[in-house]
Amino acid sequence: MAKRIQVVLTQNVDKLGGSGDIVEVAPGYARNFLFPKSFAVRPTPGILKQAERRREEERQRLLGLKQEAEARKTALETVGRFTIAKQEGESGAIFGTVTDRELVEAIQKVTGQEIDRRGVTLPDISCLGSYKAQIKLHPEVSAEVEIEVVAITGEG
Repeated sequence: MAKRIQVVLTQNVDKLGGSGDIVEVAPGYARNFLFPKSFAVRPTPGILKQAERRREEERQRLLGLKQEAEARKTALETVGRFTIAKQEGESGAIFGTVTDRELVEAIQKVTGQEIDRRGVTLPDISCLGSYKAQIKLHPEVSAEVEIEVVAITGEG
């Protein structure tokens, strides 16, 4: 079996790795594909140090994003309850359901925070009352908020 060599990727390569990654590949793959297309370079002490520095910068950036998500979670949980007014039908039922967009708008109005609606997980809401919703702010951080669904008062 042929020996494998280490290369440092200069660009993202599908099914191999991202820019700055050190990977082991077959010599022919490196010689015939990666090097001619400038997808990779041979590792030198300077390049390895540069790749390590880039990895550390990326780690710091991801840590900053997680801390920002933690702060947003604290802000959301401090507010605690968001009220959404819906038109009431018979026996406490509402017309339609409460959507993730309505919750995101309520959060925006109260806290001024932009929330990605794709990260919102709502229970099936078809009656007036209190419900809990999960909001994913970061892959490792989610907040739980309470939603109070109330009837619209007065004639619109």
